[in-house]
Amino acid sequence: MSDELYASNAEASDLVFESAIRPQSLSEFIGQTKVREQIQLLIDAAALQQRTADHILLAGPPGLGKTTLAMIVAQESKRTLRMTSGPAIQHAGDLAAVLSSLSAGEVLFIDEIHRMSRSAEEMLYLAMEDFRVDVMVGKGAGATSISLDLDPFTLVGATTRSGLLPNPLRDRFGFTANLDFYSESELAQVVSRAANLMTLKIAQDSVQLIASRSRGTPRIANRLLRRVRDFALVHSGGAVSETTVQSALELYEVDELGLDRLDRAVLETLIIKFEGKPVGLNTLSVAIGEEADTIETVVEPYLLRTGLIARTSRGRQATAAAYKHLGIKPPSGFQGLFE
Repeated sequence: MSDELYASNAEASDLVFESAIRPQSLSEFIGQTKVREQIQLLIDAAALQQRTADHILLAGPPGLGKTTLAMIVAQESKRTLRMTSGPAIQHAGDLAAVLSSLSAGEVLFIDEIHRMSRSAEEMLYLAMEDFRVDVMVGKGAGATSISLDLDPFTLVGATTRSGLLPNPLRDRFGFTANLDFYSESELAQVVSRAANLMTLKIAQDSVQLIASRSRGTPRIANRLLRRVRDFALVHSGGAVSETTVQSALELYEVDELGLDRLDRAVLETLIIKFEGKPVGLNTLSVAIGEEADTIETVVEPYLLRTGLIARTSRGRQATAAAYKHLGIKPPSGFQGLFE
């Protein structure tokens, strides 16, 4: 099988798996209790008033369920869902085409909404507030603006970096949900639910072990469960024990804090290559050979949350906890500052 075909099949398998275990309602959705209650209120109020629900902004690190919540909003509102992403909307005309094709009451989900072009953002202001867009026709002195009325719709935007959204756009959302990392007990529920849907027999201690290494993120918990399932099929005939889980996680380089190869590369680069000194994000990106955006949105939130790095005015810096986790002795005079 060619590499291209193998990658395509693997991606399709991931999509099928994620779709199969994705909650279909707010009652099935685990965690984010307060956000679920708030969204349920928005949906119920809109139904009682026979109108479209207010626009919703879902903000938080990757893997916490923003796309799933958008699907549930459409499902529980009994509306059609239309999906797109910020990077796909690079011109105002792209957005105008999407908006003008919406039917009354549809839910439009824009993932990574902070990555839309500025011209598209400005068009979205008017569309969200007045359900109207102004389209320029022609060029030069003969150009004219035509106003197009839109059917009422609900916009659900998702962002991993809400600070990059301009205030005029953020203010037009009727509700902003800030999703938090999950607790270990909530992740254990996520793992147990996915295992049941996979008809995988797994003991509670093994469930807890996977949950403890999932970095507070359901997507990672489900991914680790798949890897454990694969390891068990190959090495133990499908039987999942705590030893099987330990061996699978060691094979995939997931340590006791849930750090993977990239996380440790960041810490080791800060500690060894730059001798514990503050390092700018772009410099760190070049040193590791990874995109700065990946470090900032995927790696950094968890390392900050666990106290392994600190963001200073001069850059990112490893803490004493990072030295201890990697088993490296801090330089003289360093430990007192970061203990």
